[in-house]
Amino acid sequence: MKDIKLIITGSMGAGKTTVVSTISDIPPIRTDVPVSADKVRGDKTTTTVALDYGSLTLDKERRLLIFGTPGQRRYDFMCKILARGALGVVILIDHACQDPVDDLRYYLNLFKDTIEDSTAVIGVTHTDEKPDAPLQPYYDLLEERQMPLPVFSIDARRHDHIIMLLEALLETTR
Repeated sequence: MKDIKLIITGSMGAGKTTVVSTISDIPPIRTDVPVSADKVRGDKTTTTVALDYGSLTLDKERRLLIFGTPGQRRYDFMCKILARGALGVVILIDHACQDPVDDLRYYLNLFKDTIEDSTAVIGVTHTDEKPDAPLQPYYDLLEERQMPLPVFSIDARRHDHIIMLLEALLETTR
């Protein structure tokens, strides 16, 4: 069986752990610790400090190895380690955060080498919290950087939304 390594990244609270848990066909491995009181947002009480890991068997010949990165920038060194050998990157952007376009810019820079060597897709989460905020600024940034990457509004808890992201990522690698 061929293993295909994928990275799920994004800021704290964007839905990385949820995506790995939603899509994995094995019990996911997590490295969560309690969030400090000043970082608590909604019902999020933990944060990833090393990685989340799950896998998804696509067919008899292929299996996705799914690695979720930490969301706090002080753990960016883990992102570089996890990205080695990855076929692609799923960047999750929390649409309800203070400056989501800046977050996208940050993760495009952080994973620049991986994206250049492979590909990426953008999953915009928490759109229900800011339903009137358009997705166009994400497309504008990608166009400005000459990066024609797909952008999807997703719910990290929905299996079908995650499958759509992964299919788009796999399609762009062919």
